Amino acid sequence: MQKNIIVAALALCGAGAAMAQTAPASKVELWGIVDAAVRHTNNEGVGQKSKTQMIGGGMSQSRWGINVTEDLGGGNTALVVLENRFDADAGNAAANAPFFQLAHVGLQTPYGRLTAGRQWNVLFDVVARTYASFPYSPYMEAYKPELGMAMGARTSNMLKYTFATQDRSLVGSLQYSFDENNDTKDIEAGFPGNAAQLRDLIGAKALSTINGGAWKTVGGYLRYAPGNGLAVGGGYLRTTLPGGTDVDAWTLGGSYRTGPWYLSAGYGLNKAKFTAAGANPIQTIRNQLDGAILGVFWAGQTNGGFIPGDADKRQLFKLGVGYQATPQLNVGLHYFHGKQSGSATGMSNGKANFVVAVADYAFSKRTDAYVGIDNTRLSGGDNVYLDAASKARSRTGFTIGLRHRF
Repeated sequence: MQKNIIVAALALCGAGAAMAQTAPASKVELWGIVDAAVRHTNNEGVGQKSKTQMIGGGMSQSRWGINVTEDLGGGNTALVVLENRFDADAGNAAANAPFFQLAHVGLQTPYGRLTAGRQWNVLFDVVARTYASFPYSPYMEAYKPELGMAMGARTSNMLKYTFATQDRSLVGSLQYSFDENNDTKDIEAGFPGNAAQLRDLIGAKALSTINGGAWKTVGGYLRYAPGNGLAVGGGYLRTTLPGGTDVDAWTLGGSYRTGPWYLSAGYGLNKAKFTAAGANPIQTIRNQLDGAILGVFWAGQTNGGFIPGDADKRQLFKLGVGYQATPQLNVGLHYFHGKQSGSATGMSNGKANFVVAVADYAFSKRTDAYVGIDNTRLSGGDNVYLDAASKARSRTGFTIGLRHRF
């Protein structure tokens, strides 16, 4: 009897070992970036004074993530991506952001990749992969005018299908996200109310929508890189905001690498199609909410942005050059020209010039230090300024920091 039990146990162990040998291989990767910098700017606040602060991400926003892949056989792979962002200066979660800025699951097959969840949108994908501002880091976290045109860069509730030729010379992607009935009904139910209450309701709704809320999107991009240093691409994304406003966003550009040189150029356009409100108070509420959301995308010092006011169209031209002076030292200069229009009064129509220069020195493959200087100058109508507090039309920033990847 005892002999039979031992034989049975050995058989079960053998079966388990056989199953383990044939089970799909899985890999779980923990990775991260910790970036801290000191940044000095002028024309800040009511008195337009200078400001020196430590920021939790000068070149890159600090983050950690988990990537999971499982080989399913037959050329198929399951994958999971989770990414949390935080401020290294204080150790807190990134302000006004969901816990996971990226969170999606998907399948990679011989016919393409399908993913579901919160992901980078197609505008960010094509710019960052094709004509990024800097070859060693797609953009400078502390000053990135190009991301102000990317409709938030990330989208929740998204299905994304990405395909490529075998040599990856041609890559494309399509996205669709669900609005999940996220509209203005909760605000409309509280109408009428006083102006302050209405403003607070709209502000809270705009913030909750931006931070992981649902809205409908549909779009795609194509990228062509034949392998000779040239890369060109373009993308389109239509976003339907909770108030019903459609925002059409286009981008087109390219880059070229030759020896130590990196050259890039691009164009972006955002056009909001607000419905005329007339004397309809409900439509006015819808437009105010959608305008508040669009204002967050277009404004903010991190985005190199400025106040949109009642404008409904913004264009951005970008031109940059990078040079790898030594194996450790990279330098780059990028210029952006923005144009804002569509203001009924003309007071929010204007132009912007953005310049950023960065030098980055790599101590190793994982650790680098950088210095950056940026300048913003605005012109145009009386309501064209950087922010409501300072009402400044120009600002210069100086950033020095240290970054480590693991």
